[in-house]
Amino acid sequence: MSPRLTLVTVARVLRQLTRDHRTLGLLLVVPVVLMCLLAWIYADGVLFERVGPVLLTVFPFVVMFVVTSVATLRERTSGTLERLLTTPLGKADLVLGYALAFGLLAVVQGAVVTAVSVWLLGLDTAATSAWLVLVVVASGVLGTSLGLLASAFAATEFQAVQLMPATVLP
Repeated sequence: MSPRLTLVTVARVLRQLTRDHRTLGLLLVVPVVLMCLLAWIYADGVLFERVGPVLLTVFPFVVMFVVTSVATLRERTSGTLERLLTTPLGKADLVLGYALAFGLLAVVQGAVVTAVSVWLLGLDTAATSAWLVLVVVASGVLGTSLGLLASAFAATEFQAVQLMPATVLP
């Protein structure tokens, strides 16, 4: 395993994702929109403060699981993975590179959705905002990790999405 090759993989994955506006929208906009809808539905505030923090951790988990598993499966089904493995890049460099790239996106996603929920939507929790960000980011990183794991077992994107309830519900 080479740190340089791992960082090159991180840069390649991040470059690909910055060019894909739909995926960036799914990562950054969808959790924010879902929290806004949740705040609007529970407009009285009391129920939003009970349900909001829980769903604030569930949304990034689910989104990161889907995006990570589908992206890594797409690499495998499109033949990119085979071409990459003919280079000096090792399997550990590839997996760690994907984990770091999507982990970084989970950090950004967690910070954005928590900031909007706390400061714009007025979500109030017993914990500090820093703890809330930490839990939301950890949830997104867990979704990334389980998405990578699911992509190792699934042969198609549809199978990866079918594995989601088995990981999200427990």
